[in-house]
Amino acid sequence: MEQVKKLIKDSAAIRFSVLGMISVLMFGTYWFQDGLGPLKGLFESQLGFTSTQFGLLISSTTWANLALMIILGGMALDRWGIRKTGIIMAAIATAGAFIVALGSMGVFGTGKSAMLISMMAGRILFGVGLETTCVLISRTVVKWFKGKELATAMGLNVVVGRLGSFFAISFGLDIASGRVSTALITAASIIGLGGLMFLAYFIFDIKLDKQLAATATETQKEKFSFKDVIKLITNPSFIYIGLLCVAFYSAVFPFLQYAPDLLVNKFGFTFTMPDLGGMTIWQKIAAYLQNGPKVSGLIPLGTIIFTPIFGRLVDKKGKAASLMVLGSLLLIYAHVTLSLVNSVLLGYTGLFALGIAFSLVPAAMWPSVAKIVAENRLGTAYATMFTIQNYGLSLFYFGIGKVLDIFNPKIVAKIQSVREALLAQGLSKAAIAQKIESMQTAGEIPPYNYTIPILMLVVLGVISIFLAFQLKRADKRQGYGLELPFHKK
Repeated sequence: MEQVKKLIKDSAAIRFSVLGMISVLMFGTYWFQDGLGPLKGLFESQLGFTSTQFGLLISSTTWANLALMIILGGMALDRWGIRKTGIIMAAIATAGAFIVALGSMGVFGTGKSAMLISMMAGRILFGVGLETTCVLISRTVVKWFKGKELATAMGLNVVVGRLGSFFAISFGLDIASGRVSTALITAASIIGLGGLMFLAYFIFDIKLDKQLAATATETQKEKFSFKDVIKLITNPSFIYIGLLCVAFYSAVFPFLQYAPDLLVNKFGFTFTMPDLGGMTIWQKIAAYLQNGPKVSGLIPLGTIIFTPIFGRLVDKKGKAASLMVLGSLLLIYAHVTLSLVNSVLLGYTGLFALGIAFSLVPAAMWPSVAKIVAENRLGTAYATMFTIQNYGLSLFYFGIGKVLDIFNPKIVAKIQSVREALLAQGLSKAAIAQKIESMQTAGEIPPYNYTIPILMLVVLGVISIFLAFQLKRADKRQGYGLELPFHKK
């Protein structure tokens, strides 16, 4: 019998090299997605945005996807393949990011309304590229790692994305140097670099496709049909994992956008780091742990450590559905400590719990989809999940900001009046931002009360637990083996 020809993806070195190349694009998109959070204070003081307008801006990232644009992207992926879809979506995400940056500079108009509208238009365009890119990269990881270290590979890919979030949240304000546009241009440029790395990946993808074409079965060659969507949305296991995706991520991603501002207002943290010259190492650590953006950045940083560990656990031991239950419990604890409790120490434990949950659930969820759905339909499956996820994200990105304004009307009015008075004095936007921050630090402008906005996220944790238990029950009936090691069916 003729020996089966070895595929390029059978080489672990090549597999993981490919993973590194495609993950750069994930790094850039996550950087830009989460990069607005630490700049919220600058949006208020420099550009004059309220919390509601800030929430509207970050919510607009999801709007086109509410009109099923991600599903269309998933269809395109299943029809056109990774290369054509990837380059189109990377270009769209990059273009949208640069429009946001230019809008913040007043290129499309210097009035607050003109800046907000142009930046929202850019975020809408970026959102289309962002979510379809996430689908694309997940599908690419499955292509190279299914039957091997899939959960580990997906965990590592998540790690690279979280690294982008960590740098954006922790150092975005430092990069900005008092100018929103500087931070946004930097983030947009990183997405462009990720697109170039994805182009370089094509060398490997073309070779693998040629090898796979010779051995593909008729089932693997089948093209997408709309019946696939019907099959997905009537599959109980897929329904529960899709809804769990909505509930869980709606309690995490919107929180990350507001976390630096929450820590400053609730626990008295700072936005900017003090001069560290002459400080001992312990004083520097204390200063770091009292800075809102730096501490918020520890949430995605924690996932960098734990997500690969949990991914390896899923590969070797299974228990994916059980890990989703545990992650949901940690989510509830995190938001309770950050909404109802005023202890800084418990707040730190809540942030740590959120970081663990943010590692557990993705490490178990995304590879589980590959057990529930056939490989040649994964583009549509992931696209469907990201689409319904965007409904939750859109609601809570905007909802947290709106509720924050509703419960803090005097503070909103105070910031706006101070800003208008400083503008009348002829101060620059950067100087106004510094002045308002100093007034907040001195207590001349009271802190926002974040209790109700964050308490809303506790409800999402309860819903997540219910859905995770329902997923376990459905899996027992349908036999996908989500509790088994990943290489077992």
